[in-house]
Amino acid sequence: MKPIRTHVPALTLIIILAVLLMSCSSTTKQPMGLINGQLAPCPNSPNCVSSEMSTSTAYIEPLAVKIEPEAAWLCLKRSIEGLGGTIKMAEDHYLWATFKTKVFRFVDDVELRLDADSKLIHVRSASRVGYSDLGVNQKRVELLREKFTEEQERVLKLAQVTVGRALADGF
Repeated sequence: MKPIRTHVPALTLIIILAVLLMSCSSTTKQPMGLINGQLAPCPNSPNCVSSEMSTSTAYIEPLAVKIEPEAAWLCLKRSIEGLGGTIKMAEDHYLWATFKTKVFRFVDDVELRLDADSKLIHVRSASRVGYSDLGVNQKRVELLREKFTEEQERVLKLAQVTVGRALADGF
């Protein structure tokens, strides 16, 4: 019988190959989009968060819109790209972006729905593969919320400066 030590390199290689294959397979799936005007529900696994599942452990607060909805939508796109996301589809009230995890390059989907009447942007962030994501999707949404808030504040400050200049010029 061979010592366990000789099996460790082979086992390590198998694990690395399995992870690489999973990361390659995670690049081809497209999210469901809107279902009856809402984002798709999260599966029963802890690798997804959604602001449209208020009675679930997957619940996360939606993003607050503090400026005109159309301007907020532009701020959202800028925020996603600023965090390294790739926008795959953008419509008037729906946006789908992908993010890759840093280490294994797994692809995660982020979907957003603008509810202009409520001044909210609903969000769903989900891993394509695996059962648990160790909180990556929740952290990503919180980073997106922070960046989005900063972008909106930048627009508000710019608007104040522009109005101030117009008033000073006797507009």
